[in-house]
Amino acid sequence: MANSLNKKFLATGTAILIGAAALTAQTNVSVVERPLAGTSSNYTNFRAPLQQAPLLKLPVGQVQPKGWLRKYLELQKEGLNGKLGTVSAWLDKNNNQWLDDHGDHGWEEVPYWLRGYCSLAYILDDDAMKKEAQVWFDAVLSNLKEDGFLGPRNYENGNPEVWAQMIMLWALQTYYESTGDQKVLDAMTDYFNWEMTVPDTQFLKGLWQEKRGGDNMWSVIWLYNRTGNETILPLIDKLHKNTSDWTQNGTLPNWHGVNVAQGFREPATYYMYTGDEAMLQATYDNHRIMRERYGQVPGGMYGADENARAGYFDPRQGAETCAIVEQMASDEILMGITGDPFWADHCENVALNTFTAAMTKDMKALRYITSPNMAISDEKLHGPSIDNNLRGMLSMSPFSSRCCQHNHGMGWPYYAEHLVMATTDNGLATMLYAASETTAKVADGKSVTLTETTNYPFDETVKLTVGTDGAVTFPLYLRVPAWATGSTVNINGQPQAITEAAGKYIRLERQWSDGDVVELTLPMTVSSQVWQQNKASVSVNYGPLTLSLKIDENFEQHDSRDKDFVQDDSHWQEGVDASLWPCYVLKPESAWNYALKVDKDNLPLQFSVTKKAWPADDFPFTLESVPFEFTATGVQIPSWGYDETGMTDLLPTKYTPRSTEETKLTLVPMGAARLRISAFPREKAE
Repeated sequence: MANSLNKKFLATGTAILIGAAALTAQTNVSVVERPLAGTSSNYTNFRAPLQQAPLLKLPVGQVQPKGWLRKYLELQKEGLNGKLGTVSAWLDKNNNQWLDDHGDHGWEEVPYWLRGYCSLAYILDDDAMKKEAQVWFDAVLSNLKEDGFLGPRNYENGNPEVWAQMIMLWALQTYYESTGDQKVLDAMTDYFNWEMTVPDTQFLKGLWQEKRGGDNMWSVIWLYNRTGNETILPLIDKLHKNTSDWTQNGTLPNWHGVNVAQGFREPATYYMYTGDEAMLQATYDNHRIMRERYGQVPGGMYGADENARAGYFDPRQGAETCAIVEQMASDEILMGITGDPFWADHCENVALNTFTAAMTKDMKALRYITSPNMAISDEKLHGPSIDNNLRGMLSMSPFSSRCCQHNHGMGWPYYAEHLVMATTDNGLATMLYAASETTAKVADGKSVTLTETTNYPFDETVKLTVGTDGAVTFPLYLRVPAWATGSTVNINGQPQAITEAAGKYIRLERQWSDGDVVELTLPMTVSSQVWQQNKASVSVNYGPLTLSLKIDENFEQHDSRDKDFVQDDSHWQEGVDASLWPCYVLKPESAWNYALKVDKDNLPLQFSVTKKAWPADDFPFTLESVPFEFTATGVQIPSWGYDETGMTDLLPTKYTPRSTEETKLTLVPMGAARLRISAFPREKAE
């Protein structure tokens, strides 16, 4: 966890060279805390008076994912996000607010859906999807109000409601990155000028917009970087003043899980304008506070259900799918603002261990709340064990809340966009590891390709091949995860001398030639973490993957029109074939109530790893196809079952009687387990 010791690195973006830089075959090799400071000659920088971020997101489409991540995007295209425009009543074009001033629906659902959908369309370069997205963008940009307002006018208690506009701004930014449409810049400028005219007594007054003003602020910064129009800069102060105070000492202004996932980074965004290091530190503190109180669990998230409640922090509590994807987006933004590898580590933790299990394999159904310990995933009412006592909160459904139903789509496309980022010293940085091909500019505008070959996180080797039509000198940064001690790097088969790089970057600067190959090895070993707040339970990790008990899963299929199995805000478009969109109740068909036997170092006893063949369909996140299985030893806890609401019961104490008979347990990566026990009661070996 980053702390106050990080301040000077975070504020300046200046790197520290760890040990002496070694010259090997014309390569300058060093280990650095952050990318070296500079000003990019290739990509949009942060203009003065803004702070210069050390990492810059490449325009959408320049990073092309391959392997399992590409498979996710293809499934998403054919799944809920890709087809939602023909399924969800909230996206029905007839009388939609975003297409017609007299419309009566569409509010946050259209922009929630569109920002993930358009990113997916541009990454896949899918003509049909781009055409569909264009319908909505054309409507937004052609229906601007004379006063500069953008989109449908809604009011909350007489005050202008601008939360939905905050989301649409992000979608417009992606659209501009792909098309360069000047109308986006003009429309955003006029809209921000309108926001400046709203009295503070009426600005951001409402549950969502007040907590999430940082999203609006990020769009102001984005626009200023592209236009240099200083007249919009005072809006940054206005937004900060009227947004909930995310700088409170030792607490947060709100405990709604989604608000926290996106609101916590507001001070770091404001830091980009003020240069006040206390603002930057506040974001780290917010992240820490939420996880100290409600996040003493594996998988990177926290037990907010919908709203975090005092005393409810057992690993059976979970996170909304909205909160999961918003946390990933925040991590990705903070990667750029700070250059701190911590945020990339955290993004991978959430994505690979929590988000992967929040949806069905075909991406046609999702779960509103996903938990580290989840031995049943059904349609029943579970209050007060879970916050917000609505049916269908744990089942997997195409209508698992209208917010997550529409918002989930940004998760994997945004992740793909941030696999590789540009550095301000005119290099590239590998940030989130997955097979991919990146086309980018380096040095003095020279275009190169960086092809990444790996099955990470199921592979500890990442191979990077440089493609160039002529020799070019630039720095290549390799992020080394904090768990990856003893990492090594080779260039064209030659080992490079480096000091310990875990939690840092390996910086390789050389004159690169076409076909140069860098091979990074990230040794995966078993580790564990004890969660003292949660009855000293233990979780087990293998590299970036947290492990769960393998539970045989029975997917019980139901009709999504049956109100006993879905939430009350489910609304279909007319004529939809509902049989194509079932919902599922997941029930266990094997025992799950085990304590894990561990040694004095809290490592699992009799632990072994079995590596299986890579799945032919490139989709490793199911029990049937996951390439890793692990064995360990446990003892059953007969009294640990379901509580009076039918929900997975709280972790038992260490005094709860155990069976005297040992059982061989099979563990699998947490992200492949839709039913799972990931935080285990401990049974210490004698």
